[in-house]
Amino acid sequence: MFIFKETNKYSHIKCAFFSRKKGISNGVYKSLNCGLNSKDKKSNVLKNRIIALEKIGLNKKNLIIPNQIHSNKIKIVDENSINQNITADGLLTKSNKIVLGILTADCAPIFFFDCKENIISAVHAGWRGAKNGIIKNTIKLMLECGSKLDNIISCIGPCIGKESYKVNNDFFRKFIIENSQNKKFFLIKKNIMNFNLKYYIIEKIKNFGVKKVLFGSFDTFKDKKNFFSYRRSLMSKEKDYGRCLSVISINEISSL
Repeated sequence: MFIFKETNKYSHIKCAFFSRKKGISNGVYKSLNCGLNSKDKKSNVLKNRIIALEKIGLNKKNLIIPNQIHSNKIKIVDENSINQNITADGLLTKSNKIVLGILTADCAPIFFFDCKENIISAVHAGWRGAKNGIIKNTIKLMLECGSKLDNIISCIGPCIGKESYKVNNDFFRKFIIENSQNKKFFLIKKNIMNFNLKYYIIEKIKNFGVKKVLFGSFDTFKDKKNFFSYRRSLMSKEKDYGRCLSVISINEISSL
């Protein structure tokens, strides 16, 4: 489990990025696989979700995880949304009775929170979502719900690192067509191109006015011990892969 130390001072917000450790799944899902869309046993996945949330004092019954489709869609949810089938790549709430969850295995889990207005969001951002507006849509919706840009803090969790994210010319052209300045997010050596997803996301967040962005130096592809990775699984010709869980919630005791 990974928690940015800086978030500890916001006592009315609970958030964590979970590793693949200390669960009950086996094989390629070893061990804290929280993805119901994997081919892991459903009972194992549900138990893993309980294990993860109990680590930070949250209840699995309050957890909402969307059906993620690499889109730019974000949905407002509350306690009435529990057990609903929600298709989106971002969730936003003002409710202190639910837990927002995102599943990843190379894509970036992102939290946004406004401690003054008690507005939180959880976002799943791969290259498609980030390029097509999931970050812009999230920040816009937070502002519509009462946030101010100066009060929003963003945390980017573990995702694939630039050294591991090899891409082709077609991929490169998609980003150059969007903006020629996007070339700075690519490392090009001897006809090999690597994409820096994390820094692309950071710039997107800052360009939309959020000044405080927390992030680490993780690489989910390289760090097999701690993280699941779709790309590593594909290259290893594994039958499937697990998903890491990231969660954020507003503490019920909050009075701000």
